[in-house]
Formats: sequence, structure tokens, C-alpha cells
Amino acid sequence: MEVIQVQNLKKTFVLSKKQQKIQATNESKIVAVNDLSFAVEKGEIFGLLGPNGAGKTTTLRMLSTLIKPDSGDVIVDGNSVTKEPGKVRETIGFLTSELKLEDFFTPNYLFDFFSDLYHVPADVRKVRKAESFERFGIDKFAEVKVGNLSTGMKQKVSLAISIVHDPDIIIFDEPTNGLDILTAKVVTDFLEDLKERGKTIILSTHIFSLVEKLCTRVAIIIDGKLTVCDSLENLVGDKPLEEKFFEIYKEVAGDYNA
Repeated sequence: MEVIQVQNLKKTFVLSKKQQKIQATNESKIVAVNDLSFAVEKGEIFGLLGPNGAGKTTTLRMLSTLIKPDSGDVIVDGNSVTKEPGKVRETIGFLTSELKLEDFFTPNYLFDFFSDLYHVPADVRKVRKAESFERFGIDKFAEVKVGNLSTGMKQKVSLAISIVHDPDIIIFDEPTNGLDILTAKVVTDFLEDLKERGKTIILSTHIFSLVEKLCTRVAIIIDGKLTVCDSLENLVGDKPLEEKFFEIYKEVAGDYNA
């Protein structure tokens, strides 16, 4: 059963003069996502791979209703991101390594704030907070301001916040980026637990071993376009995923050393 249907998504951004200079281009616009379509099955971990600038984060932000597509649509559990963004937000959780928590708030306050935002009943919130804070080791830092927390602890707080409403669909954009190996292991274990609980997950990451360990199917995006979408088994054959990825990249985009 398909719970996410990405339908011909397209997103173009206007480049400032400074951005044009940085990217060494005279083009005033850049197509970040170009006619992208794929589907995600209920209960699977779906891997999204691609080099930096391929359009992965832009795609996930459109799926999460953070930005609007220029054209196309995404149907999330029967709801359209363009026509029913509020219903979509109730259904999903979204975690990105770029999420910035305000330094002067505490984990306790943030968990309560987002619980209220999602209309989580007080008794349910109390149980979920206790479970999440214990699992991620946040309980000792519950009243410590975010600005005084380590990078790893901030990510753990972000994890707890992203699932306050116990969503059935969760989107992770580089969830282990910049984390130490112990915190990255906590995140990986959490993803495995969500999979066992039947949650549907989209995972964007540069860590091939994480995809090999967790994902059922994989899509590869290059230059905003879908290049491959297949089961991990069919995609790699008898090769490591990393080797197969670079083979595909070279075929589509040319020599990556150029």
C-alpha cells in the first residue's frame, strides 16, 4: 500500500547575484527538482540518495509542507501537500540536521510546546516525554538551556520533538550528520525501532552503510531528476551500494573528479 505518492514535483529557485558568483553561473534561476515522481510503501524505510545539491532536501521540504512546489503534488496518506498542508503536518514527523533550536529554551519547554502545537493530551504527553527523555538520555538535561547542550544532545532533543505526536510517517534528512559515533548509534537504533513498529520512513543520508542496513528500497536523485528507484537488492546486485552509486553517477553526470 502506497502512503506517499510524489507526483511530477518541480521546484525552481531564483539566484541572487552573490549566489550566481558562488556557483559560477550566469543563470538567474536554478531548477532544484525537475519532474520528480516516486512512491513510498507503508511500513518501509525508503532511502533517498544523491550528491550535495541534487535536490534531496528540497524534495523533503516539499513533502513536509515547508516549501510549496512550483508544480506537481505529493499525496501523503490521502492528503495533498498543496491543498491540505495542515492535514499532512498532522500525519508526519520531520527531522533535519539543519533544525535550529532556540538557545534559551529547555528540552522540557520545547517538548511541551510542540505537544500543545499538535494537541497531544496532557496525560499522553507526560508518558511520551518520560519515555523519550529516558531513551535519549535527555532527562538529566531537561531544564538545561539548549544553548548549553552538546551537538549530540541537541539532536536527541530534536528527535524527541519530531515524534511528540507519534506520527505514522517520519522524514529524516541527514539525521546523523555531524554526530559522534555514540549519538549516531542512538539514532540508528531509533530508526530500527521505528521500522519494527511499522512506521513509514524516508531517510536521506550520505552514509551508504546506513542505507544498506535499514532501507528496503532506494531512489537516487541527480541534478533534480530521479535516476533510479528500485529495491536495494535489485539495485546493487553483488556490489556494495557505494560502488554502485558512483557507477550510476558517472553514467548520468560524468566523471565526479572533473
